[in-house]
Amino acid sequence: MPAEWEPHQATWLCWPHELTDWPGKFAPIPWVYAEIVRHLARVERVFLIVEDRESQRRAQSVLEKSGVPMEAVRFFHVPTDRGWMRDSGPIGVLPRLTKSQAKSPRPALLNFAFNGWAKYDNHKKDAAVVSRLNRKLKQRLVLPTHKGRRVVLEGGSIDVNGCGTLLTTEECLQSEIQQRNPGFSKDDYAEIFRQYLGAVNVLWLGNGIAGDDTHGHVDDLARFVDKRTVVTVIESDRAEINYAPLRQNLERLRAMKDQDGRPLRIETLPMPKPVYFAGQRLPASYANFYIANKIVLVPVFNDPADRVALTKLASLFADREIVPIYCRDLVLGLGTIHCMTQQVPRG
Repeated sequence: MPAEWEPHQATWLCWPHELTDWPGKFAPIPWVYAEIVRHLARVERVFLIVEDRESQRRAQSVLEKSGVPMEAVRFFHVPTDRGWMRDSGPIGVLPRLTKSQAKSPRPALLNFAFNGWAKYDNHKKDAAVVSRLNRKLKQRLVLPTHKGRRVVLEGGSIDVNGCGTLLTTEECLQSEIQQRNPGFSKDDYAEIFRQYLGAVNVLWLGNGIAGDDTHGHVDDLARFVDKRTVVTVIESDRAEINYAPLRQNLERLRAMKDQDGRPLRIETLPMPKPVYFAGQRLPASYANFYIANKIVLVPVFNDPADRVALTKLASLFADREIVPIYCRDLVLGLGTIHCMTQQVPRG
């Protein structure tokens, strides 16, 4: 699996339609999506999933009013339940090649099983998204299995450096709460990651952030920004529920090594002040950024820490434009920019 900063052919997105994901606050959400599409369309194509022709018409109207160059957008008509593409969309991987083979292989698509984060019953449409998309894409489709079972895995639960090292969390993949693959040990996951993602070095963090209904996705917690550098969120308020688990993860990272046995370089991002809506704690995190061609889309929350996070990421991505996206409305859906996107690697 290539790293996210490697060249993209496009980005997958799914147009929002599930009103209950943003209860009482759905109206601004299509416009947030349109702003994200507008920036992505400057640097790569956008593969946009919609329910049907009427959904495409409504989405196109919003996109055109927002100044999106429509020639960069390709629509796919596929029914979805929610459409958080990081978790239910196709994961693109490149085959390992010998020197005698072509240097520009076509990506294959991994179709991991999806069970609604082991929490939601209405996930059957999302679980079928990859196979339905591939009726049009006609690419090599791989259904990962282990011990005779389809493997359940969401893209938000892993992060890779493209060289053989993968980050994940015990809370997501080892807990009996919201259990994805009952009975799978760390050794089982190591074999799965080696076989299907080319990862030979798995780094296990502990718990994710408060408010995350996926039960510990790593993309709200810690991310690779280059082959040896991980940026992780920390909490400065000792009274905050995130303080201890994030400090523990920081200490783990400082002791970890890459696939070649070299210590990782560790950088930190602040956490915004807790974001609530109608009494519900929401998973607001600057780690949920998305690395596209030439730009990095960063969630911001009208918080004083926004400036600190943007400055840090600008120093880590000196060759890319840092684009803040206001996400205080979007995060009510329990995810932000990385959760809604999935990169299509360029062969």
